Amino acid sequence: MSEFLEIRPLTKCAFAPFGEVIEADPASMRLINGGTTERFHALAAAEATGEDARVIINLFRGQPRAFPYEITMMERHPFGSQSFSPVSGRSFLVIVSEDENGRPGMPQVFLARGDQGVNYRRNGWHHPLMALGQASDFLVVDRDGPGNNLEEFFFETPYIIKEPAP
Repeated sequence: MSEFLEIRPLTKCAFAPFGEVIEADPASMRLINGGTTERFHALAAAEATGEDARVIINLFRGQPRAFPYEITMMERHPFGSQSFSPVSGRSFLVIVSEDENGRPGMPQVFLARGDQGVNYRRNGWHHPLMALGQASDFLVVDRDGPGNNLEEFFFETPYIIKEPAP
């Protein structure tokens, strides 16, 4: 029998086991460019392992999902981190799982605001991009290079997400 998942707000503390929340943090702010620009410094660290690997910047355009939505799979990237930052300024869902002996545990669902991004740690279980409402663009930083940097796991019984409240 399928289990319904609760959607929680995305916070640095709740997301810490899975990576970093990317958002303006006053504690990291530095004035640069003659005081005309606020730089929020080192909010996340990109990871890329392997010979000839490099960190790349991409633009992903995610299509919105229909609800209720069944979580049937999770993925992870063993050789590099992967970050998602909304360019369109729209909220999106972040779904992650703790590792349980090489497979994802029960998924956790977070609602990211349009001014928050996430950086999934290398080898961390997460669901593919989950845009809400309409097509949305995301700046994505991840690893490029040789080797299979994708592992997928399919659940026998899906988990269900109800439509997020507006």
